[in-house]
Amino acid sequence: MTVEPGGASSLRDGYDALLLDLDGTLYQGPLAMPGARAALASGTQALYYVTNNASRSPSEVAAHLTELGFDASESRVVTSSQSAARLLAEKIEPGAAVLVVGTEALADEVARVRLRPVRLFADSPVAVVQGHSPTTDWAILAEATLAIRSGALWVAANVDSTLPTERGLVLGNGSMVAALRTATSSEPLVAGKPAAPLMEDAIRRSGSLRPLVVGDRLDTDIEGANAVGLESLLVLTGVSTAIDVLRATEEQRPTFVASELGALNRPADESRVGEDRRFSVDFDGTDLVIEPKGRSIGTADSVTLLRHVAVSAWKYPEFGRVTSTHPAVSALVSDWGA
Repeated sequence: MTVEPGGASSLRDGYDALLLDLDGTLYQGPLAMPGARAALASGTQALYYVTNNASRSPSEVAAHLTELGFDASESRVVTSSQSAARLLAEKIEPGAAVLVVGTEALADEVARVRLRPVRLFADSPVAVVQGHSPTTDWAILAEATLAIRSGALWVAANVDSTLPTERGLVLGNGSMVAALRTATSSEPLVAGKPAAPLMEDAIRRSGSLRPLVVGDRLDTDIEGANAVGLESLLVLTGVSTAIDVLRATEEQRPTFVASELGALNRPADESRVGEDRRFSVDFDGTDLVIEPKGRSIGTADSVTLLRHVAVSAWKYPEFGRVTSTHPAVSALVSDWGA
């Protein structure tokens, strides 16, 4: 039996499973996000790790998570490579050749569904599967181009344009997908977030009746949650920023927004997107103007204000800037880029 979020003692208590993104949410490269381990350590919810990154096997991902101190097992890791392999198996005959643009981990998932991974167009592939690999080069993209232009089915593990690392954002699988899209004038089937297959596989694997999606990207994690009708928590530790939240299209709007994962263990209403009685937000035809209703803004911080302003920003998506005549409010919004 689950508890509705509004009556729960903490945000996470309203859900029976957490479907957790990895890159930018739990870690960046080899480093865990500050406070992430402690935030997940309490609670009885099942933890499932759902990643668009197809470069590593579930066992490798689980080992990395365990090394960083997270409670993880291979059976609770759901990758876009697994979902991509499932899509292939549903559409082509067993034993068919699939040209793999990606790591051996992706090739292993193809083999696991009784398909034959190959690396050359000369091997007559009937499909191409593409996932992130740091060693992807012109040669393998050329093989894939030949196959796709010859009519091969094309499945992309994900279309993330960037990948968060400890050094900052670098190009992701979507940037490589864009190269093939340009070269072939074709569009792939997509397995990973925000497309539904990966989220559907995660829900099925977890057996959850009311899961919460947790991630750092509006265009993958949050849109993916909305695509399958799930509630979501956006943490501002990775790719998406405050201004991204304010400019979010309807399909990318989260249920909750927080600065970090510790929000899972605080009351749900502290992170829920909604109006704050301490402030008014008016649209003057050009800008959103925020003013406090009292002399003091109390303990309000930048993210608290963001959740309030988002309601008006989504109502008036044509707004230009976010402004205020109150110095303390202006200071809070100064780093939004709005």
